[in-house]
This record gives sequence, C-alpha cells and structure tokens, in this order.
Amino acid sequence: MNEEYGKIIGITHSIKRKARSLFSEVPLLGWLFGMLIAVILERYVGEALAESLGLSKIPMLFGVVMMLKNPLMIPSTVLYLFTIFVLPISVVARLISGPANRVAAKLLDLPILISVIIHIGLLYAVLYLWSEASAYRVLTLKLTLIAVILTLSLNVVNGYMGEFSCSHPGFMALGAYAASVFTVVLFVDDKLFGHALLPAALAPFMFPIALIIGGIVAAFGALVIAIPSFRTRGDYLAIISLAFMFIVKSMIENLEVVGGPRGLSSQPDLASLPTVFIWTVACIWVTNNFVRSTMGKALNAVRDDEVAANAMTVNTRRTKITAFLFAAFWAGVAGGLFAHVLRYVNPGTFGLQKLAEVLAMVYFGGLNSVYGSIVGGVSLSMLGEALRPLEIFKWIIIPLLLILIMIYRPTGLVAFKEFNVGKLVMPKNKSDQRKSDGAASG
Repeated sequence: MNEEYGKIIGITHSIKRKARSLFSEVPLLGWLFGMLIAVILERYVGEALAESLGLSKIPMLFGVVMMLKNPLMIPSTVLYLFTIFVLPISVVARLISGPANRVAAKLLDLPILISVIIHIGLLYAVLYLWSEASAYRVLTLKLTLIAVILTLSLNVVNGYMGEFSCSHPGFMALGAYAASVFTVVLFVDDKLFGHALLPAALAPFMFPIALIIGGIVAAFGALVIAIPSFRTRGDYLAIISLAFMFIVKSMIENLEVVGGPRGLSSQPDLASLPTVFIWTVACIWVTNNFVRSTMGKALNAVRDDEVAANAMTVNTRRTKITAFLFAAFWAGVAGGLFAHVLRYVNPGTFGLQKLAEVLAMVYFGGLNSVYGSIVGGVSLSMLGEALRPLEIFKWIIIPLLLILIMIYRPTGLVAFKEFNVGKLVMPKNKSDQRKSDGAASG
C-alpha cells in the first residue's frame, strides 16, 4: 500500500516538473493572448459545443453553478471547460512563447507605461469578450472588480497599518448614497428629488465627479473615527469603527430624504464595465504607489513598532490618519460604483454580512500585499457567487475554507509580496531577463 502511494506521489511530482518546465518560459503576454483566443473560441463555437455535449446553455461561471445544480452534468461541463479554455490557453501560450518573449523584450526598450497599457488592454479584451456572453457574467464581473477595490482599501488599514477596522461598510454606504444623490438630483426625474437639473447626456462626464464626491464624504466620515481613535492604542479602533458602521446604517435608515429603510433607486446606468474596470486599475495603481512610497514605509514602521517609529521622527498619528482617510476614500468610491451597478441602494446592504465578506477577502488573500488583495477579492467574490445554488450550505463551506486557510496559512494565500509591474510584464527567457535586469538597474 505504501509502495503504491509512493508511486502515485512520484508520478504527481514528475507531472508537475514537466508542466513547470513546459510553461516556465511563457510570459504574461503569452498567457493573455491564449486567454483571448479561448474567449473568442467560446463566442463562436461555445453554444454549438454545449449543445453537442448535452448542456442546456454555455456554462456561465466556469460551470460551477451548473455542476452544483445538476451533478449529472459534471462530465459534460468538465469536457466543455477543457475544450474551450484549458486546452486552447495551454497550447496557444506554449506555441507563441518565443514570439511573445521577443515582443516583451522589445517593449522593454519603450517606456514601461506602454507595456503596461498593452497588457491591460489585452486583459480588458479578455474580460469583455468573456462577459459579453450574458448579463449575468457582466454583473458578476463588475461586482468582483468592486470587491477588489474594497479589499485593497481595507488592507491598507488592517494589513499595512496593522490595526483592525470594522468601518468599511459604513464608508461604502456614505460613498454610495453621496454619489447616488449627486447623480439622481442632477440627471434623473425622481419623485424624491423632483425634476433633473441637468440634461442626462452630461451624466457620463460628471460620473467621475460623483464618485470622487462619494470618496470625499467617506473620508470625512473617517475623520469621525480617526480623531478619537488614534489618540489611544489597542483595540479602541475596532470598537469605535464597529459603532460607526451601526451609526451610519441607522442614520440612513432614518433619513426619509434618501428613502429611509426602503432605499434609494433611480440611479442612472453609468457604471459600465469599462468604467468599473478603469476605476479598479486606478485603485490598484494608486494603492500600490501609496504603500511603496515614503508614507507607506512609515506606515510599515508604525505597524511593526509604533514607539520605535515615533522615536525615529515618524509622525505616527498623522501617518495613521492619512492612511485611514486614504482607505475610506476608496471604500467610498467602491460604494458609488456599487450603487450605480445595481441602480439601487439600501442601508441593510451595509451591515455585518458585508463586513464579514470584506474581512474574509482581506485575510483570505493575504495581508500587506496588493497581490493578496486582488486574489482575495476575486476568489471569494467568484466563489460566493458560484456556491449560490447551495443556499445555506454556502455559509458553511466558505467559513470552513477560511478556517483551513487560517490554520495552514495564517497570513493568507499571498502575503507580504510586493506588486512589481516591471517584473510582471518582462520576458521570461534568460537573455531577455538579463537585459531587463540591466535596464531596471539603469
């Protein structure tokens, strides 16, 4: 029995080594192009293949929902995913690894911004073509991108600052209602606010201002927590921030001018996929620069030893307040996007369940890592949607998964890893690697 088990382990390790050697030279450009071919293939032959395999429709969320609803469809769904996604991505990425490396090497001779824009453009093309199959995919993708923004902003406080904040649903609510009131008052004929003050054609151009206003309102709300909390040490921030969340929720429920407990609707349809994607990319870029800046290093020093940081002339209170307001701003922006994606906002949305979701994404993905926030936001958001058919069992599986993560990887899946765009877009072959290293040092 032990010999058979040892053989199985040996075969598994051998397969892993071969797969690693086979795909180790494929750059990110190659993988993105492979995914682009896969989503194009699904667009043109997906329905025919699904019908031939006995599936009622194209598996919308990588087949997970379909397999959970009808386990008899598992073989057909797996075969569909392998044929449409796994096989084309693997084959195309491997076949074009050489040309992709050469293109990536040539891009290194240009400003890094051009290379980043090309990679982001390919990523957006993949997401757009994948989501175009149904409105369900579009909605899921938008909410996942918003989850990434929320996770990143909370990680600034709970990860990089080393505090424990429970106020993000409150910040999100302030941003959602502030942005909604701005757009509804100006561009919508509504029974609560009366006739629109401006033509609806101007709404897309004013929407960024609405989101910024939502972020600023959330940041002002953060001052209510920051001023008393950062005069003390310990668990006071967690207690005060939790109270703040309940205060904001209760306040909105009692404000009839914004709909009270019934919520606020009639938001114009402004949060398109390109808009949400651009704001998510901007959040990742700004947050990554923030945590790698002098302020970010000061924040790490405060987290590791506040007394020592203070002795080294770091203004610890100002540093913590700045980071807290920064995180609240992006939570407010996420709230504004969320309200305009659903085109309805209700104070009951921003309660303990939302807090539990965001905290789970932060600690699942990993503290002190932009990579970790992206992984946590995407994985738990998609997993929560995929497990929706299980209803109550969904809230048993996800907590058990989090418990296992906390036991075996207490810092999360990807913790304390810097998000280096330069390394992400560089070629993978050794000669180009040396060239890119020399360009980076220069």
